Amino acid sequence: MPDTDAPATPGPQEDVVDLLLAQHARIEQLFLLVIGSTRRDAFDDLVKLLAAHETAEEEVVHPLARTLPGGGGDAMVDERLDEERQAKETLKTLIAGGVDADGFDVGIILLRDAVLTHARYEERYEFPRLRQHVPADRLRSLATAVRAAEATAPTRPHPRAQTAKGNLAAGPALAVIDRVRDAVRKPSKS
Repeated sequence: MPDTDAPATPGPQEDVVDLLLAQHARIEQLFLLVIGSTRRDAFDDLVKLLAAHETAEEEVVHPLARTLPGGGGDAMVDERLDEERQAKETLKTLIAGGVDADGFDVGIILLRDAVLTHARYEERYEFPRLRQHVPADRLRSLATAVRAAEATAPTRPHPRAQTAKGNLAAGPALAVIDRVRDAVRKPSKS
């Protein structure tokens, strides 16, 4: 399985948009694996990547996007946060039922469609505004900030903690709980 931590553009030239675009591609790839034959491991990887990715966007990218010139930043971010909350709720339901549950196949396809639509909106509206209004060196430093946020992010969806303040307040405790849960479950994988 490819390394989910590999930068889109290795080295100091990677910026936050490159990083997030690479993660969107990895998320899409994992959805294909979940729907295919390597379901359980791919689903676990997908859950962890989505949780960390969305947490980092909520802590680092969305607050910045709200402040960009040209107006509409608040509405754009609020729409993305609503999409993220809905996806987290769906993901929680899928996790609770497991990959062998009735309805998982339909649920994962609906989630995939929602997540990929969400990613396309970010790619079409939010990311171009970042590139237009944020200096390249700041975008590169934001890639480092996103990686740091992901390193301490929960590994499961937590729909109620989806703001920068909510993630910073509850995220570390949720991350510890999630990582203990992951460690306990890991040996049972076959």
